[in-house]
Amino acid sequence: MHVVIMGCGRVGSTLARSLEDRNHTVSVIDNNADAFRRLGPSFNGEKILGYGFDQEVLAKAGIRRADAFAAVSNGDNSNIIAARVARETFGIQQVVARIYDPGRAEVFERLGISTVATVRWTADQVLRRILPAGAEPNFRDPSGTIRVDQVPAPEPWIGHRMGALQEQAVCRIAWIDRLGEGILPNRETRIQEGDILHMVMPELTAGSVYAAIERGPEEN
Repeated sequence: MHVVIMGCGRVGSTLARSLEDRNHTVSVIDNNADAFRRLGPSFNGEKILGYGFDQEVLAKAGIRRADAFAAVSNGDNSNIIAARVARETFGIQQVVARIYDPGRAEVFERLGISTVATVRWTADQVLRRILPAGAEPNFRDPSGTIRVDQVPAPEPWIGHRMGALQEQAVCRIAWIDRLGEGILPNRETRIQEGDILHMVMPELTAGSVYAAIERGPEEN
């Protein structure tokens, strides 16, 4: 892949080096020449001085042959404009914008531009670590409709089928962590002690899902 990145701060420079480590080609755009120092001497990609929403600058960065574009500067407005230019003017399908304002992030998700809402993500991660299990999800989709929760194997369900838990709790188990490995379960997979279940559920029914988990299997 060829990826164009706007912004050479800590996020942009880390992203650029990570992509190079995976054998992708990278062009990094920033309006501050000193910012390119973060890339280090081993960086082999292109360093383009300018603004990432300027079409001529994007062209120099190889946007016409790019497979993806990431706008990760520290300005919401710049990231939004650059992301729209990459998508709407140059037809790049894989576009991601870093957005600090969660409200704006939701709007641009609906327009088909993937966003990383830094403030919301950080707040969710902190909440997930300080609140009781189930109080905050691992992931919530931008509309707030669907959540993914990380649930230690409930004691009443150990030895029972995944399918039975899914039917009773009205949720889906996307994958499980077992002995340090990720496993895609089927309906017949038995829950084992120590398993971590990654459960997908509607936000509105999360309470009833956890109530069903706590009740344990219903006898037929």
